[in-house]
Amino acid sequence: MKKIRIALIWKVLAACALGGLLGRVLPVPAIRVFTTFNYVFSQYIGFMVPLIIVGLVTPAICKMGAGAGRMLVFTIALAYTCSVVAGMFSYGVTTNVFPMILGEIKLDIGSSAADDVPPFFKIDIPAFFGVTSALVFSFLAGTLLTVTGNRYIKDFAFDFEDLVSRAIAKTLIPILPIYIFGIFLKMSHGGEMLPMIRVFAQIIVIIFAMSLIWLVIMFCISGSLTRRNPFKCIAKMLPAYLTALATSSSAATIPVTVGCARGCGVSEPVSKFSVPLCATIHMPGSMMKITACAIAIMMLQDIPFSADLILRFAMLLAITAVAAPGVPGGVLMASLGVQAEGLGCGDANQALMITLYIVMDSFGTACNVMADGAVAMIVEKVFGSYIDEDDD
Repeated sequence: MKKIRIALIWKVLAACALGGLLGRVLPVPAIRVFTTFNYVFSQYIGFMVPLIIVGLVTPAICKMGAGAGRMLVFTIALAYTCSVVAGMFSYGVTTNVFPMILGEIKLDIGSSAADDVPPFFKIDIPAFFGVTSALVFSFLAGTLLTVTGNRYIKDFAFDFEDLVSRAIAKTLIPILPIYIFGIFLKMSHGGEMLPMIRVFAQIIVIIFAMSLIWLVIMFCISGSLTRRNPFKCIAKMLPAYLTALATSSSAATIPVTVGCARGCGVSEPVSKFSVPLCATIHMPGSMMKITACAIAIMMLQDIPFSADLILRFAMLLAITAVAAPGVPGGVLMASLGVQAEGLGCGDANQALMITLYIVMDSFGTACNVMADGAVAMIVEKVFGSYIDEDDD
């Protein structure tokens, strides 16, 4: 997983650079080749997204349901709430900061040069069902399988998860750099490359700063509840942050995160329970990153949005995020459908989202992992004494 993600970052950066350079010199017919490829690939992505949601979210809910109890329900509710609030925190920050840095910049992404470089042909690949239907079905199926415990259907769900994971790893992630190259090729041909580079750099800096502020807020809350110094707890969680920064994987960092949580006063039973669970469902860094990128692109495109719209988007996105640690690029691909249906982001806008997400992948994962320690501290406050008395 580490090798896949690190290699992908360099491939994406190379695709952006090459697309920006060649877009001004390649003839229109050559650019139309990539425009055609991008159209077909975007159709394939749209076809796969509902299947990805069903394939990843359903078994994830089944796994969470095993051994259900009060601590499980509380941790899931807390992690989900924190993820949604993180998305709304991102909305509050970006809607106040982005207008100042974006100024009057407006980019007609995906359409300014569309008349000059249309695809040679179009192949439409309609999805079997919509994203909302996929989310509802996944939640319903996962919950019912948890209650009924039907072994055969569960096995099918886990087998389907494996198929979807392989499809992402073999047919989507490796082709993304070519897709992004085509987008930047057409942007450069339309003269929109330089403004976008400046905007990207500013967005990345703001999202990184925002993630640090969110971590301070989380540890101040958990520290006040547990009567511990939040900044000492942050210092104790730094090894987990740095490990996640290097691996880009919440799952791979679990042993380090458990040890760091113990240093923050979390008991062994609570840390071994809450940290692996939060690595699956607690995604504040990813939420802030995706929300901020979506808002920036909507501002640049003059796409209208509101707090209610972003709240609905964040609530749906937090559900899709439960599959993030298991599959490289899983949360990214699953979120594309939510962006399209919830925010009206088109193919070109989604390609820019993919680029920003991959470039900042390690920082979002590191924020997720470190925030897991704060959640574990709160769970310890609520259930720690009960577990100490009754743990067998």
